[in-house]
Amino acid sequence: MIVTLIIVCEVGFWVLLAAGVFFRYGLRMRRTGLGLLLLEPLLEVVLLVATAIDLKNGADPSWKHGLAALYIGYTVGHGHRTVKWLDGHAAHRLGGAAPPMRPPRYGMARARHEGRVWLGTLLAAAVATGLLQIAMWYVDDPSRTSSLEQWQYAAWRAAGIHGLVALTYAIWPKKAPADPEPVTAGKEREEMRR
Repeated sequence: MIVTLIIVCEVGFWVLLAAGVFFRYGLRMRRTGLGLLLLEPLLEVVLLVATAIDLKNGADPSWKHGLAALYIGYTVGHGHRTVKWLDGHAAHRLGGAAPPMRPPRYGMARARHEGRVWLGTLLAAAVATGLLQIAMWYVDDPSRTSSLEQWQYAAWRAAGIHGLVALTYAIWPKKAPADPEPVTAGKEREEMRR
């Protein structure tokens, strides 16, 4: 049941995202679209409650409960970035707004960007660890909760690996190409016409 609910929540996340964007920019119903986008955290609450009920009804804590906690943590840590990214692209494509800013590609600006993304992963790991710890206290039987403890370690391993990757951008920053003038889409089209 929990795995199915995780899949339903993931699909629901993207359906609400698409519906919110469609209402905001396709139908020009900005408030309705915003309301749909703001409903997305409700999916995580549903998953959290269902996981707690499953444990309360005597289910043995397993990888499914750990995965649910990691999914909720990931959504808390990175969900807003996903929504902002899609909303920016939809505003550009459907609403006539300027194209969204791309992340920096070179130097310390890129390292700072990667560091901010890593902070989202740290938040995700902290939320998942907290939820798993609450579940372990709730079950109150160390012999049954060892799998949840392993998921806590997995969350921090993922955060550590992501941190090392982000750190490489600061230690070995990518240098910008020697050509100081970037080719824009307009210049590219103009050159193709010649």
